[in-house]
Amino acid sequence: MFSSLRSRLWLTYALVIATALAIVAVVFFFYLLRNPPAYRQISVQLNLALKVLSNRSDAWGNLPAARLQRFFSEQDELFGIRILLLDSERNFLVDSRQGQSPELLYSQLFRVARLTQIVEDAEGERWFSMARRLPDGNYLVAAVPRPKVSAVSILSDEFMPPILFAGFVALFLALVLAFGVARWVADPLQRLVNAAGQFPAQGAEPLPLTGPQEVQELVNAYNRMTARVQSSQQSQKDFVANVSHELKTPLTSVQGFAQALLDGTAETPEAQRSAAQIIYDESGRMHRMVLDLLDLARLDAGTLDLKRGMVDISALLQSMVEKFSPQAGRAQVTLAFSGQVLPPVPGDGDRLAQVFTNLVENALKFTPAGGRVMLDSAVSADFLEIKVSDTGVGIAPQALAHIFERFYQADSSRRGGQGRGAGLGLAIAAEIVRAHGGKISVQSSPGQGSVFLISLPFVSPDASTLVRKKK
Repeated sequence: MFSSLRSRLWLTYALVIATALAIVAVVFFFYLLRNPPAYRQISVQLNLALKVLSNRSDAWGNLPAARLQRFFSEQDELFGIRILLLDSERNFLVDSRQGQSPELLYSQLFRVARLTQIVEDAEGERWFSMARRLPDGNYLVAAVPRPKVSAVSILSDEFMPPILFAGFVALFLALVLAFGVARWVADPLQRLVNAAGQFPAQGAEPLPLTGPQEVQELVNAYNRMTARVQSSQQSQKDFVANVSHELKTPLTSVQGFAQALLDGTAETPEAQRSAAQIIYDESGRMHRMVLDLLDLARLDAGTLDLKRGMVDISALLQSMVEKFSPQAGRAQVTLAFSGQVLPPVPGDGDRLAQVFTNLVENALKFTPAGGRVMLDSAVSADFLEIKVSDTGVGIAPQALAHIFERFYQADSSRRGGQGRGAGLGLAIAAEIVRAHGGKISVQSSPGQGSVFLISLPFVSPDASTLVRKKK
């Protein structure tokens, strides 16, 4: 019955509220037991009688003893209160019930003026009394026998009616409030449980952030996890679609020209050689793409082996210029390195060469005749910064945010055409740079060229293999 969080929260609040009400009821009962309403009524009567008589003290203060005794007896019958007059030494002067009631022990009186006190008479009976000092120094005393009040009568007459009414009202309101608080806490958790049970659902919407701060943080963490999983699922779908698309074109070419060789369509030696060359080129393209995919898989798994050592970046960049100078000459593009002597950095020389090969190759590919591709560098306190800049066509602003994504190509109209890659080079370059503890970024405007900035740290990461996982 109380297995759910909501019911247990509600029961907990109910028990706490009931316990608090029970403690209040017990304290209230003992207060009534020690100070029942009858005692308070007596205090009011005694104070009223003393006030009336003290205000009229001028009228009776000079009366002879006999007449004063008779006056006090009349007032006793009027108020139903025993009235006494004592001198400043607490000696008896007048008692309205002289000879009718036992003598009160006056020495116990006047300890606190204007407050009700309990005194005993000569027979041990207890009286409520109150005293007031008169202008002439005498004491006017009012007393009544202390009534006997049973706990049963207090419980039935004074305690039960108000405490039951107030208790039920307070308990009802408190339970309603506790139910609301329990729902406030438990409903977001229940939605989280339901959403987790349906996970991973297609098109799952983020859960609303309601409830206490801790519950909101939990729901927010779930929303972030859901977004990451959905993004990963979408990436996997895009990956399969992109790989299929990239393999379709070369496979179609290989299949078509292989068919031409088999059925004799390519009859001349030149046609056969051309078909074989296309088959060779397209299979090489597929082979490079498979190698790139394997590199990305190792980078994702954190198992890419980096053969770390001290890399001479100056020599590496100079080798890039020498390697691509023939291609730059054919494209009529100026390729140059500033020639600055740079300090070595820890890393894998072959993998860093793969990064700069991709960047320089892309720069030459998208720079028109008469343009320039420059390799520059700068040294900061902790990083070596290398810039690969060109005066090419540039990159559109909407493409900059995706330029390092897998299979992304800014010019989709030329996707898969002659001389075009699969869109994996920049993704691999970015992962290799991050594996070295570095950063890669790009700045570009259409028609203004592009600048790729690579920052490599002078301090080598501890591990010899990439252990950073994808987030």
